[in-house]
Amino acid sequence: MEKKAYFAGGCFWGTEHLMQQQEGVKEVVSGYMGGHIENPTYQQVKSRTTGHAETVEITYNPDVVSYETLLKLFMEIHDPTQLNRQGVDEGPQYRSEIFYQTPDEKECAERIIGILKGKGYDVVTKVTPAGKFWIAEDYHQNYCQVHGIEPECHVRVKRF
Repeated sequence: MEKKAYFAGGCFWGTEHLMQQQEGVKEVVSGYMGGHIENPTYQQVKSRTTGHAETVEITYNPDVVSYETLLKLFMEIHDPTQLNRQGVDEGPQYRSEIFYQTPDEKECAERIIGILKGKGYDVVTKVTPAGKFWIAEDYHQNYCQVHGIEPECHVRVKRF
């Protein structure tokens, strides 16, 4: 049975691209979560007025890859110590946030953040109940792959 996970860590293009490479991940979709308007557009989100974060929806096979493994990967492919930014991208829509769906996911996220803090990282990643996921416009989907580019703001840094 497939499951879904929701992470926001800067521009969704890079998060999507690097998450797609994880064995057990079936699909990664770019979109928006955490805001206060229905069906936001990219233009609205980048105006910093909707409260949404650029978020990816990861569909994965839990028999192949665990939620904890996805969390650790997420915390390595973006910088969880940067507040409302990732690289050159700045603004609340680029915040670091884990949107959990169950108490187990929340506990796992808090434990992983605790491990990083124990290693001296000043983690600013929020852990928030998941809300409605809004799929981003078609031109945002598989952006790095379609354009043959590597993410600019996402580089994997081994933290675990």
